[in-house]
Amino acid sequence: MADDSEVIGRILEAVHFAAIKHKDQRRKDPEKTPYINHPIGVAYILWKEGGVFDTDVLQAAILHDTVEDTNTTLDELESTFGSEVRHIVSEVTDDKNLPKLERKRLQIVHAKTSSHKAKLVKLGDKLFNLRDLNRVTPQGWTEDRAVEYFHWAYQVFQGLKGTNEALEKELYKLFVERGVVEK
Repeated sequence: MADDSEVIGRILEAVHFAAIKHKDQRRKDPEKTPYINHPIGVAYILWKEGGVFDTDVLQAAILHDTVEDTNTTLDELESTFGSEVRHIVSEVTDDKNLPKLERKRLQIVHAKTSSHKAKLVKLGDKLFNLRDLNRVTPQGWTEDRAVEYFHWAYQVFQGLKGTNEALEKELYKLFVERGVVEK
């Protein structure tokens, strides 16, 4: 088992790496929040609300959008963070060469067969995004698009159930609030 200083170092290494990679990116909210707030928030949700203490999972949560949204490669992640982090990130990374609707369809399909660790990252990611969407509608989005996102996220969520009860309860509350499901 790794000592505390090693774990903290591994987490901070991922935060530093992701901060550099996402340095010029912003969220689509009206405040144009720095993008790095998202992956850090996903890791925080997993740790604080989900009781997830697996360092590889927390690193993967912090790094989960680097391959999809920056010039980072899976090989680069593996050489810096190891094969397990690479594997988790690869499972939650969309292929940007595919059309958007196909990427969304594949997220639904792959949710059921993803590893437990990838499912944890996906749960944290969905929880962060849905809370953010509840807080404010992204620039350029209509209310209909926000509703569609909630319905699509629920389909992904169906394949993630049985992974982490605490996170699933929080997501379910959001789906009830938005009228996606009945209480």
